[in-house]
Amino acid sequence: MQIEPKKAVYIDYTLTNDAGDVIDSSTEHAPLAYLHGYHNIIPGLEKALEGKKAGDELEVTIEPHDGYGEYSAELVAVVPRSAFQGVEKLEPGMQFHASAPNGGTQVVVIRTIEGDNVTVDGNHPLAGQRLNFKVKVADVREATEEELAHGHIHGAGGHHH
Repeated sequence: MQIEPKKAVYIDYTLTNDAGDVIDSSTEHAPLAYLHGYHNIIPGLEKALEGKKAGDELEVTIEPHDGYGEYSAELVAVVPRSAFQGVEKLEPGMQFHASAPNGGTQVVVIRTIEGDNVTVDGNHPLAGQRLNFKVKVADVREATEEELAHGHIHGAGGHHH
């Protein structure tokens, strides 16, 4: 069975940056399960997997625009420490939900703290980076009606309600 929209796909992968550093890998875990065509993984990887079948292996480089996007300086802001009411100790690397420009919410990471000024960054940690994947397709199956309705895979390697 080939990978196409509405299929449940299981992949083993290793993700590295251009320096060869491993950023993420499924080798110590169950394969990653996703619902193809439902934006469960980055667009460039989903496109590269289209038409593949169980047992296929590929190496693919994903440019930022097909990954987590270009790095945007507009998503970096300096806010007052008072914006973090109820949090006793702030440290670089901490993540918070904040209001997004579109009215929704987004995750921001504290980058630096200088006195009462806290620099937060709303970019994805991998924004602006080229991503190198080594992938093996472990399995492809028909998605269940429930998975299609929910937009993600259920069970082993997928989402658990």
